[in-house]
This record gives sequence, C-alpha cells and structure tokens, in this order.
Amino acid sequence: MVMSLKRMPIRWKITILSFGIVLFAILIGGIIIIGNTIETKEDSLGERALVTGRTVANLSAVKEGLIESEGWKRINPVVERIRTVNNSDYIVVLNMNRVRYSHPVEEKLGTLSAGKDEGPALAEHSYTSKAQGESGKAVRGFVPVMNDDHEQIGVVIVGNLLPSVQEILLEMKNEILFVLFLTSLFGITGSWLLARHIKEQTYRLEPHEIVQLLVERTATFQAMNEGVVAIDKEGKITLMNDKAKMILGLDGDYTHQSIKNVIPDIKLADVLPSGEVAFHEEIRLGSALLMNNRIPIRVDNRTIGAVAIFQDRTEVTKLAEELTGVKAFVDALRVQNHEHMNKLHTIAGLIQLDKKEDALNFVFESTEKQEKLSKFLVNKFKDYSLSGLLLSKVSRGRELGIEVAIDEQSRLEEYPPLLDEHDFVLILGNLIENAFHSFDQVHREQRWIDISITQNSQNCTIAVEDNGEGIPEDEHRRVFDKGFSTKGNEGSGIGLYLVKNIVGKSLGNIEVISKQGEGTSIFIHIPMVYEEGLHEQKTTGY
Repeated sequence: MVMSLKRMPIRWKITILSFGIVLFAILIGGIIIIGNTIETKEDSLGERALVTGRTVANLSAVKEGLIESEGWKRINPVVERIRTVNNSDYIVVLNMNRVRYSHPVEEKLGTLSAGKDEGPALAEHSYTSKAQGESGKAVRGFVPVMNDDHEQIGVVIVGNLLPSVQEILLEMKNEILFVLFLTSLFGITGSWLLARHIKEQTYRLEPHEIVQLLVERTATFQAMNEGVVAIDKEGKITLMNDKAKMILGLDGDYTHQSIKNVIPDIKLADVLPSGEVAFHEEIRLGSALLMNNRIPIRVDNRTIGAVAIFQDRTEVTKLAEELTGVKAFVDALRVQNHEHMNKLHTIAGLIQLDKKEDALNFVFESTEKQEKLSKFLVNKFKDYSLSGLLLSKVSRGRELGIEVAIDEQSRLEEYPPLLDEHDFVLILGNLIENAFHSFDQVHREQRWIDISITQNSQNCTIAVEDNGEGIPEDEHRRVFDKGFSTKGNEGSGIGLYLVKNIVGKSLGNIEVISKQGEGTSIFIHIPMVYEEGLHEQKTTGY
C-alpha cells in the first residue's frame, strides 16, 4: 500500500489532494452555515412563540376562564384554535398554582405542571427557553397573564419544535447539490490543470525520480574536493557545497542571497554579462589564497547563470567573526530597545492618566541621567555602534543593580588594521555580559564593572574588570575553549571562544587576572600596526 502510494503519478496525487482540500473547506463552511441557520431558526421560533403567547394572554376568554374552578373547559377550545392558526406545536395555560387550563392532551387538563423553567414567568417575566421533550427539542415562550387590575393570574407557554439537522439539510438539498456540482466541476478541472502544469515544470519526472536525482547529485556535489558556488542570471546563489563554505569561512544557508553580498571577491557575477570563461585566477580572501575558475552556464545559447570552482592554496582555518559580530550587536541593541520601550510605555501610561506634568518630569529625569554619558561616548568613540553598545550595557547594569563605569580616559579614534566595529562589538559585548553573569551567585552591597578602551599609535587596549564571583584558578586556561562555560546550562561556551579568535586574528594577546570570590580583570592588547608574517596568536594568562 505504501509502495503503491509512493509510485502513484504526481498528477493524481495533486488532483486528489487539492480537490480534498476544496471538499474539506466546503465541509467546514457547511457546518458553520448550518449552525447559523439553526441559531437563526431558534431566534425566529422564539419570537413567534412570544407573539403567540401575548395574543393568548390578552384574550378575555383566557382571563375569565383562569378565575373559574374548571375554566379549562372554556379556555382549551379557544387556545387550540389559536395554536392551529399560528402553527404552534403546543400552547399550555397555567394558573398561579401551576394547574393546566390548556394542553394539547386533554387528559392533562386540570393537572399540575412539573416544569422547572416556569418560575420567572410566575413573577411577571416574559422570556424564551429551550427544553428537551418527548417530541424533540423545543423553543418555548413564556408570557404572564395579567387581569384588568394589572395583577398576574396565570402564564401562557407556547412551544415550537426545533427542526433536526436532517430536516434542515432536506430543506437545503437543492442548494447543497448545486454547490457540490459546481465545486466538483471547477475543483477537479482546476486540480487537473494544476497537476499538469507542475508535471511539465518538473520535466515530467515523478517525485521518486526527482528524489533519486537529488540524492545522487547532492552526494556527488558534496564529495568534491573543490569549492563550488553557482548563481542564477540575477546573481543570486543557487548552490554552495560544504567545501566552499569551509574554504570561505562561511556557515549557514546562503541560497537566494546575492553573491555580491556574500562573496564579492570572487567576482562571479561579472561572468553573466560577458559570458566569458576565466580559468586559474588567483584571488586573496583575507590571508587565504584561492585558485578560482569562473564558467558561465548556457542553455539554448542563453546565459542563465555561472559557476565558480576554486581551491584553497593556503593552510587557513574557517573564520566567521563578522557575521557573529553583527549578531552580537543586534543583541545589544535589543537590550537597549527593551529599556526604551519600557520608558515609552511609562510615558504613554502617564499621558493616558492625564498626568502630563509627571510624564514631562519622567522624560527630563531619564534624559538628564544619560545626557552626560551620551555626549562622552559620542565624543570619544568614532563609531556609533560601539557607543550604542556601551550605552545599552550601562542601562542594563542599572536594571541589574550593577554600576557600570567607563573610564574617562577611554577613547577610540580608529580601529586596528585587522579589526572593524563588528569585532569590537563582539569583544566588548561578550566580556561585559560575562561580567554581568559573574554576579549571579554574589550578594554584596557594591557591585561594579569598570570598562576602559585606550589607544596610541602602537597599541589599543581593552580592559573589563569586575568584583564578581571570579574564576577558579584551575579554569583560567579553559575559559576560552569552545564549549566551555561557567554558567551551566545557560551558557553556550561560544562567547569567549569567539573573542579569542578575533584577538588572534588581530595578532593581539589576552591577559586574565582573577581570584575566586574577589573578581576578574581581562586585558586585551591589540597592535595598531600590522606586520606581515605574524600569523600566530600571542596569548598569556590562559
């Protein structure tokens, strides 16, 4: 059965699936329509029952008969005629002692009613209710009978049986059959046309044949020892094997992204307008030397894409710090945005409470606290992304009850030659977040984090110090290992590992000074002058 289903032609699969979806939608719509029809029917029957009840309650024969000892002999014939005229299923008239003065079954005249929903009607209330009887569910209308002195002398109960679902369907059978006919006609025709179109688009291959081709092509593609990247005629990536990602230091899925944004240096998009083949081109990506071949893809004498095949000619490792740095910056902005949103919500709430003066005071107080810090960061740091990160960390510290201080001598006028703003955001973001986490198990009155960024013509120094929990001596050398974390299940073990890689890329070094129970100081020294030939990371203190 499973095998036959897999081998079923795709045209039949799509036809059955799409038509089934149409039928299912009609079924759901039909249920809703029937439900609304029943509800409308209930309302209509209820209104009709109340109108009939008021007619009976206002008859003089009914009012006079209710005060007679055997008044049902007078009332019942009159009420039965009205019941027949108004097409009601039953009309029952009760006196204040619940004695029946009218009933479709004559044997019950003069007997007591045992109904449970008649109480409010005996207290001069008119209303409708639903009740389950021997003949089915009925909508009943209750109307009090008042004498000429506006005193209640009885109750009129008018009942109308609700039609069953089967009866409603029979009433609507012509409409239902018409809708099913149109649905079947257009559903099957449309499904068949859609299936035929998809079949043509897949070169008349069945799904199991496409799967087999895909598996074989993917296995062959990934087994190649060269990096392969293919693009379409718009310059968007369609294929990239694992070897290419390893050589280029990429990680993730870049399908449908522009080649110029992901790998601009291989100049693969330049092949599209010219259609010329380029073999054995040497290109340098960072410190990696690649041998690159660029070949256009032609179908029917039209260039529909291009493919690049390249090999790594150097011994390099995968690097993806830029992407990670952007992610860290986004996380930092998210924290700052959360604080600003809280303030905006507070201001909006005060305005809604008509506390305009309090809202203004809150704005002035919030602005004054950060104005000095903001001016300092803008004046001392060349990049707004770094200023924004530091500003958000100061705000985060206030929320956590930690004083985050930035050395007044700090400044950053230019980045070291091998680093950019993303690298600095990642370094500072991870170091400060680790400092925050160092207070998770520490309870002391003063909790602080000091940050310093200084530079001269030769070196740039980053220092982050705290008086948190500190690092055990036997873990000093492990904190920068990938996967190692002091935060338990909450940590990923990636942050300091990335910091180490960035410092290594910059030919700098890291110094860690920590004592458990007293705090941690981390110093990063990065040269401002790049010297060719120095490719090994210098590290001390871990």
